[in-house]
Amino acid sequence: MTSIIESLQFGQRAVRARTFKLFINKATYRAFLITIAMFLLLLLLYWGYNTIQEKQLALRKNIPVAKLKLSDLPPPPSNSDVPPPPPPPSQVSMAAGPAARAGTPVPVPDAQLDPNLKDFANTDDLSRASAIGGDGTDVGGFDNIGDGNISVDNDVKVNTREEIPDPDEFVAVEKEPNVDLGQLQKNVEYPDMAKRAGVEGKVSIRVLVSKTGKPKKTIIESSDSDLLNDAATKAVMKTTFTPAIQNGSPIDCWVSIPIVFRLR
Repeated sequence: MTSIIESLQFGQRAVRARTFKLFINKATYRAFLITIAMFLLLLLLYWGYNTIQEKQLALRKNIPVAKLKLSDLPPPPSNSDVPPPPPPPSQVSMAAGPAARAGTPVPVPDAQLDPNLKDFANTDDLSRASAIGGDGTDVGGFDNIGDGNISVDNDVKVNTREEIPDPDEFVAVEKEPNVDLGQLQKNVEYPDMAKRAGVEGKVSIRVLVSKTGKPKKTIIESSDSDLLNDAATKAVMKTTFTPAIQNGSPIDCWVSIPIVFRLR
């Protein structure tokens, strides 16, 4: 009985093996056909792309090139349509001086007095009046004697504001700003909070010293504690410096000052 069952099982395995072998053969054949088809398709696409590129290149080569001579070029466009530049800033002419004109009055009746002679200068205005008469703007003195015209240029602007030098800019000076460090240390008031906390250290502060030796502006360059910065700034602002010298004259200049805080 056992041998019969084994024979049946062997036969089933043989059938399955033949079936699987047939399936493998069919799948391999199908894969081969698909591969050939894809290869032919890629080959066809490559051939079509090359054909299109060759046609485009041939068209580019056949484009005619136009050759022109300088004598064949049209004349340049006229500048008549370009608006003229704006006129230069005009000068305002002002006839300064008294409205009366200088001259020698002749006694005539009022009825016969010419209207142009009614504005003759009196004895007070005679020294400042001109021969043609002014517009009534009397600035006094003898600066208006002449033709009575004062030219005022509209572009003249007075700028009295001094520029603050850059802290990082190098300035060549004959003598740098100086300060009595002993006097500066006397002006230092130790902050109470720093005293209670036992904070000590050094504050390096950059000071803009004016021409008169007065500090104008400060910048904290480095500090061992922020509790000391305000006291250092106040001490510097209360101290008088010796200004920097350039070409024999004092100038505004930056200088770095160290301030040391020590608890005694």
